[in-house]
Amino acid sequence: MTTLLLRRDGGICRQHGPPCRPCIEECQEPSVRTDYGWGMSQPYTTHDVSIGSLELPGRLVRPPDCNGLVVFAHGSGSSRLSPRNAHVAMHLNDHGFATLLFDLLSDQEAEDRRNVFDIPLLGNRVLEALRWVRRQPDLAALRIGIFGASTGAAAALVAAAGATGDVQAVVSRGGRPDLAGEALRDVEAPTLLIVGGRDDDVLELNREAQRQMRCLTRLVVVPGATHLFEEPGALDEAVAAAANWFARYLTGQVDDPGKLSRRSPPT
Repeated sequence: MTTLLLRRDGGICRQHGPPCRPCIEECQEPSVRTDYGWGMSQPYTTHDVSIGSLELPGRLVRPPDCNGLVVFAHGSGSSRLSPRNAHVAMHLNDHGFATLLFDLLSDQEAEDRRNVFDIPLLGNRVLEALRWVRRQPDLAALRIGIFGASTGAAAALVAAAGATGDVQAVVSRGGRPDLAGEALRDVEAPTLLIVGGRDDDVLELNREAQRQMRCLTRLVVVPGATHLFEEPGALDEAVAAAANWFARYLTGQVDDPGKLSRRSPPT
């Protein structure tokens, strides 16, 4: 378990690197001392793990009395250290979910840009992570969700289609579900598509992908948000929608049902 000195604005520490937040020396506000793998507000169990035959590095975080496990699939050009995914993971931990962030590619594979968009390859890596989870005695009984961003959303859906029964929910943030191709029709897990209202092209691609899917889906449009959800409050709104989706389909509960009903319905 790692102890970090953090500041409250949630930025990225250039000294220590993502996903840690800036250290106290760079902060103008009072420090917040926390005990957690990435600086959460309470002690959670953290483990550095290796996934699959390539032993891809990952970080597993488990809160006490966890309600389920969310596996993350990062987007193109990113890694397990994605600051936005780390932000989402921290909030899901606070909602009682264990999280697993891992690299979909080895360092050598990531040097070839073709691999970044090889959706069957990335989907298989997510499947390897799911199989790894089922082999862990303390994780095997947990209900599983997948959170995918950008191209990682397509990988998440390919994995969900290939692991019917093992995945209970999928969330896509600013994702490219269209890249999952024919696998879209085979996804059975309830799927939430979160898109920025100003991300016009990706929004249309999500609407088209939703029309192809046969499972329960919902499209959430975050007003004023662009592709990376960089606008104030935009990422937190996406996190709230994701947390409620996982609460509903991993635990059968919703923290605030209004958070779902106020969003746009499927189109």
